[in-house]
Amino acid sequence: MAKGGGKKSAKALRDAANKLLADNRFARHQYEILETLECGIELTGTEVKSIRAGQVNLRDGFCLIRQGELQLHNVHISPHTHAGAYFNHEPLRTRKLLAHRREIDRLRIAVDQKGLTLVPLNLHLKGSWIKATIGLGKGRKLHDKRQEERRKQDIKDAKAAVARF
Repeated sequence: MAKGGGKKSAKALRDAANKLLADNRFARHQYEILETLECGIELTGTEVKSIRAGQVNLRDGFCLIRQGELQLHNVHISPHTHAGAYFNHEPLRTRKLLAHRREIDRLRIAVDQKGLTLVPLNLHLKGSWIKATIGLGKGRKLHDKRQEERRKQDIKDAKAAVARF
């Protein structure tokens, strides 16, 4: 028997249990993210299968607080390919996000009083659960986006100059 053949390392198992399923990179460009919150998401069986297959689009998604509940709107989860039309889910349905009451109240205050926005940042696995990370963000103006791009480019140039020496 070959040495070290059958067992996976603990780090490999942890990475498999904490896998990124979908990312909304556009949200970090459009908004200055001030705070993040990890919360559960209420899904049907075919939605879980589609998300695990990577068939989800967070780009146009946003979150609202309605009747004391956190809701995820406009996130497209493609219908599962191996399920019939009757058992499949609606791609753009509103999904409930699961968070503690005091977290929802804190977010409601920030959204109402400060005029901030709740945007989904990513969907990931945590163990066997699918979790959503939402961000409390302030919209960027065009000049802010350009300034941020310039700052990132300066950091990249500085790292390249240091690497040359």
